[in-house]
Amino acid sequence: MKLAILSRAPQAYSTQRLRAAAEARGHTVKVLNTLRFAIDLATDEPDLRYRGKQLSDYDAILPRIGNSITYFGTAVVRQFEQMDVYTPNTANGISNARDKLRAIQILSRHSIEMPPTAFVRNRADVRPAIESVGGAPVVIKLLEGTQGIGVILAPQVKVAEAIIETLHSTQQNVLIQKFIAESRGRDIRALVVGDRVVAAMRRVASGDEFRSNVHRGGTVEPVKLDPAYEQTAVRAAQIMGLRVAGVDMLEGDDGPLVMEVNSSPGLQGIETATDLDVAGAIIDYIANQVNFPEIDVRQRLSVSTGYGVAEISMHEGAEHVGKQLGDLGLWERDITVLTLHRGVQVIPNPRKHVLLEAEDRLLCFGKLEEMRSMIPERPRRRARVRKLPPEAQDLVDG
Repeated sequence: MKLAILSRAPQAYSTQRLRAAAEARGHTVKVLNTLRFAIDLATDEPDLRYRGKQLSDYDAILPRIGNSITYFGTAVVRQFEQMDVYTPNTANGISNARDKLRAIQILSRHSIEMPPTAFVRNRADVRPAIESVGGAPVVIKLLEGTQGIGVILAPQVKVAEAIIETLHSTQQNVLIQKFIAESRGRDIRALVVGDRVVAAMRRVASGDEFRSNVHRGGTVEPVKLDPAYEQTAVRAAQIMGLRVAGVDMLEGDDGPLVMEVNSSPGLQGIETATDLDVAGAIIDYIANQVNFPEIDVRQRLSVSTGYGVAEISMHEGAEHVGKQLGDLGLWERDITVLTLHRGVQVIPNPRKHVLLEAEDRLLCFGKLEEMRSMIPERPRRRARVRKLPPEAQDLVDG
């Protein structure tokens, strides 16, 4: 396999370990500075130039895109995707993970448990937002922060309001998040490769520090994950479109709470803590995928005129709930069910005898007009009715 590692830090521990692991397995590997690429859109086929010269052929890339170059870096990754070069982390996945708000919105749509979170901009909405996540103390996070920078614990509501107002005045966007007291100063980093967790560690904050990041002086120790934590980490990474990711989780009273999904996780801390060859696991996964790569199904299937991918939801009370999948007549209408999503469970290629339940979601490919006619009306939120004052109620009763 010929592999390119996209990195601006060739001497960094993670880059060096990945390069050494690839070379030890007999692969050809080069570290390429992401900023030295030029995207060539003038030719008939997608192409890239590197340091002014046409790029040679690669079987796969491994993006290590820093925060400061997310836009350009993901554009380069996207061009490699157009050239059918395999990447474990897609440009879309990297962009989703890099935007903390977008990541939370995506994960919450797929029933991934997270600390209650709010995002507001108007000063009048700040106090209600704090109350909506459970009240003080709250954690305030800058959307652009990394390695624990821009994460503040506000012990009282007035302190939180003052901090948020100050940050808003400097045009900073912030998240307001419930403080999970039972996990104070501790979290878990799970390193996901493909469909499994290859290593996990617990990070413990130093002294009174509530942030457990190693860059903040925290310590690390290996940990064996319960199945619930492992399943949550893998699902969170895959939902984001990442096959190599670091998933950070808090240990809540009711189970794992995902804090963040990192598309370029550092390897030094977790390899040191666990004494495992994480870099080797990443290289082995990429090598296996090169011969049988996954593709963006939605993008590929939607290019057929009149055909596309759509999701049909079985809302509570829908006429199809309680029926077998085969009773819907999908196949006769040129509609193929790719997967059935039921809560956190995903059933690929479901059989016709499967009984449909409320809130099931069918990911289908077929004629768009046929699928559009089958999508049930979306339930509306129940209107909130205010109680009438006593004098008005007397008039109604009379």
